[in-house]
Amino acid sequence: MDDAGYMKRALALAKRALGRTSPNPMVGAVLVRGGRIIAEDYHRRAGEPHAEALVLERAGKAAMGATLYVSLEPCCHTEKRTPPCTKAIVGAGLKRVVVAMEDPNPKVAGRGIKKLKSAGIDVSVGVLEEEARTLNEAYVKYITTGKPFVVLKTAMTLDGKIATPAGQSKWITGEKARRLVHRVRGSVDAVLTAVGTVRADDPELTARIRGGKNPVRVVIDPMLRSPLDSRVFNCPPETVVVTKAMNTKIINLKKLDVKVILFKGKLELPWLMKKLGRMGITSVLIEGGSSLSAHALMGGVVDKVMYFIAPKIIGGRKSYPAVGGNTFKPLEKALMVKDMKVRRVGQDILIEGYL
Repeated sequence: MDDAGYMKRALALAKRALGRTSPNPMVGAVLVRGGRIIAEDYHRRAGEPHAEALVLERAGKAAMGATLYVSLEPCCHTEKRTPPCTKAIVGAGLKRVVVAMEDPNPKVAGRGIKKLKSAGIDVSVGVLEEEARTLNEAYVKYITTGKPFVVLKTAMTLDGKIATPAGQSKWITGEKARRLVHRVRGSVDAVLTAVGTVRADDPELTARIRGGKNPVRVVIDPMLRSPLDSRVFNCPPETVVVTKAMNTKIINLKKLDVKVILFKGKLELPWLMKKLGRMGITSVLIEGGSSLSAHALMGGVVDKVMYFIAPKIIGGRKSYPAVGGNTFKPLEKALMVKDMKVRRVGQDILIEGYL
């Protein structure tokens, strides 16, 4: 294989840890000598050894003179739980290091590459960079802005409805689409919803897949109208309620180990995203109704959209649209989706793209 082939393997290894490394990035590494892979591995969880350290340990003395392919620039700072990978790479006597992308972390940001070059190692940067950046898009945004990467997910009919006038929405999409949503939940740090969804559907908002990680549930409930026996309050994992109400219900929520974020006046989602970022939440999946989707889109907090479109038509002026609210944009200023991808998921169509 050429450089791109080995890097593709490193990226595939990195992706195995999807949803498990936060707040760290996903990183894969492949060690090659004489045209043969002698070791490969990936970073599994925050606090555990990095991919580079794992492959060097596996290879031992055979690493001398080898080429390392790694999906992210090796770390060089000591302000973390694991030792710097640049030191291990230099000590192993590698001949060449191929890096997909620089680490946007200000503590690294090219310094790791510089250290390797100053030690006489041949370093190439930018092999499959776009793919590497997409893989770690949540990490890139969080480490550079302190705010989580936000994905808005919507399941709607062909005529743009998410529920009947009576609120019936189960199930618009098919089983394969719903399984995919569970995998997406397992890849993010938190799922954001609102009181209307909790009251109407009583969801758990968990990732019901084998070995899946359950995200933190964040519920916007200004007046604390969610019933205390709602599933989100009574099953793992952690739930956070965002409210401005000051009543005895807060005491009861805290007895259920529910965390509370208080706000005054009107809730601004950009403020909430900064708040969640300070809690260490690097990625958020929004799963709510028309109103929450509208607030998120008009508030400018959405980075990526996932629209599942079912081959069904509900009709009805009073059926709920995918995006509601009173605010709209004229056509010449409409939000544009870029880098759009379209694919079939069972009976449904998924449209993904970035804002």
